[in-house]
Amino acid sequence: MEPMPGRVRKDPMVIVGGGVAGGNGAAVLREEGFPGRVVIISGEPGVPFGRPPLSKTYLRSEEGVDGWYVRPADWWASHDVEILAESRVAAIDTAARAVALDSGRELRYHKLLLATGGRNRQLDVPGGGLAGIHYLRTVAECDAIKAEVGANRHAVVVGMGFIGCEVAASLRQLGVRVTAILPGRVPLAKVLGAEVGAVLAGFHRANGVELLTGEQVRAFEGDGRVAAVVTVSGKRLACDFVVVGVGVSADVPPVTGAPLELANGILTDELCRTSATDVYAAGDVANQLHPLFGRIRVEHFNNAERQGAAAARSMLGSDAAYDYVHTFWSDQYEHKVEYVGHAATWDDFVIRGSADEGRLIGFYLQDGVVCAAVGIDRGGDPEADLDGEVAACARLVAERARPAPGALADERTDLWSQPRGA
Repeated sequence: MEPMPGRVRKDPMVIVGGGVAGGNGAAVLREEGFPGRVVIISGEPGVPFGRPPLSKTYLRSEEGVDGWYVRPADWWASHDVEILAESRVAAIDTAARAVALDSGRELRYHKLLLATGGRNRQLDVPGGGLAGIHYLRTVAECDAIKAEVGANRHAVVVGMGFIGCEVAASLRQLGVRVTAILPGRVPLAKVLGAEVGAVLAGFHRANGVELLTGEQVRAFEGDGRVAAVVTVSGKRLACDFVVVGVGVSADVPPVTGAPLELANGILTDELCRTSATDVYAAGDVANQLHPLFGRIRVEHFNNAERQGAAAARSMLGSDAAYDYVHTFWSDQYEHKVEYVGHAATWDDFVIRGSADEGRLIGFYLQDGVVCAAVGIDRGGDPEADLDGEVAACARLVAERARPAPGALADERTDLWSQPRGA
């Protein structure tokens, strides 16, 4: 760890981004003894919180976001963490070690953590600026969608990635009629594969979602407010509102001085360090050189939580690589999807359980190595980070195990007993 100075540093540790990555970074700096100023620059109005409920329980008005605060609301002031809420960065000068805010204020830094997350990709089609077309990332955007909900309302959801799937499920649970437009044959095929995507498609159809597959939006129509969606094949879907979820891109602030190396986000090494001296990155914006998976950028809550903490420890002088075996989850209706590892491609997919019954574990193998696994409705402790079987899969991934495919498929074989990798 960096030695603690006898006096408080004048220049603070500055964190750009008030989400889970930035919030956990600030919390760890304090909890591990950093005595100087810690400043969070946040575009949000409140304290750092996690976004998962925005597409699920908060959207359905089942809970607030306070249960997802990184630390309790009064923790930040009591631990002398300054939060510059509703502030945005205009530019970063890595040579001067300074951050310029859109208010005109300039803030010098001792070390800087970029946890700026992502920004929603916009649909650039005619009518894209009409009222009633929503994107989802902030509480305000979620509140705008909630205001649309009502009896006999019809929503078109564009895109069936995780956000689209979860929003579609939540809207159906609220009684909204939902038509979903997706370019592929099934939801999430690129991430989870065709077999798992077909299971998820079955869940949505069983709950009344109309899936328009192999389709894209050509235009939105309406007089000041969206009234219909027109697809590339010529279908015209009358609707009351639209929710677009077509992915996010890394939100990289403008930088002068020593440049940041960029490629699908901000490139970092295994310690979350960027190419600029004393500048770190974590969360959705960071494209990390992972010790196990190679270079990856991950857009999930679990990674943001852990990587923000890891980056803070690196800022304090730790030389421990961030080697988290990535996990994420998704709740859709009564179904729970869990994923562990990382597999952009795979040459074998082995199922334990039944895709027809919608309860399975799927293993993604490359050259015989378990790179990732997905579990759907496999039971276990709902409060645990990972259900038992999926936790065993995490061990297989971490150890680059090469189990026999037959053993993976056999329900009678204990996954914990499988041999380690070579």
